[in-house]
Amino acid sequence: MPDTRLTAPDTDRAFWTDWQRSWDRQQQWYLPDREERFRVMLDLVEAVTGPAPRILDLACGTASISGRLLARLPGARSVGVDLDPALLDIARGSHGDEPRLTLVTADLRDPQWTAALPAGPFDAVVTATALHWLDTEVLRRVYRDLAGLLRPGGLFLNADHSPQPATPLLNAALRAHEQLRQQREQADGVLDWQQWWQAAAAEPRLAESVAARSAIYRDHRDGAIHPVEWHTAELLAAGFREAGLGWRSVSDAMVAAVR
Repeated sequence: MPDTRLTAPDTDRAFWTDWQRSWDRQQQWYLPDREERFRVMLDLVEAVTGPAPRILDLACGTASISGRLLARLPGARSVGVDLDPALLDIARGSHGDEPRLTLVTADLRDPQWTAALPAGPFDAVVTATALHWLDTEVLRRVYRDLAGLLRPGGLFLNADHSPQPATPLLNAALRAHEQLRQQREQADGVLDWQQWWQAAAAEPRLAESVAARSAIYRDHRDGAIHPVEWHTAELLAAGFREAGLGWRSVSDAMVAAVR
């Protein structure tokens, strides 16, 4: 259900901002071009929707995308939706005084998840490194849901893992290169996913929400990883007018679709 106000779980803004930055650093350990894909994402949002869009930040986590969007576009408003109570606590704490951001707790696997949202339509829906968690049939249904949430001409952007089976030599070279970089950064104290969550569980102000998260995701597993062509075909079938490639690296891609 919607969180009607962005009331921070603690008044210490610096504490929550530090955790926001720590999350970003942990994510960048896996995705060194993370800021580049965000830049392209925001370029496309501004180009298609103008300077004052109403955005749905899907599987928003700590609201990393929303924070960057609102800093770049002062006229923008964003609704962030996620199920993870720990990441939403960090989002509330680090963005708690931002009136342009609304946070909503909802499970995309629930066919009724859109009922938790404020009334639409939205000018754009954005998401990054999240929808690969969904099973294929759930993702198909979510794409249909999004077509109904966007205004005509609205934009959908999904940046996620999208390896290319046709480039095994490039894939192998990149994996080896990334492993060396990650080893260097871990030696300098950068946390990986498991280490970050262990640190969060040990923090008294996050321990309760981390425990709640562990209960929610106890039986969780990754969904299927699909190529760009699968996403574009499914978005067209869901009712989008056009769909194509908005950005690409060797291992990841951003699909862009216009409603």
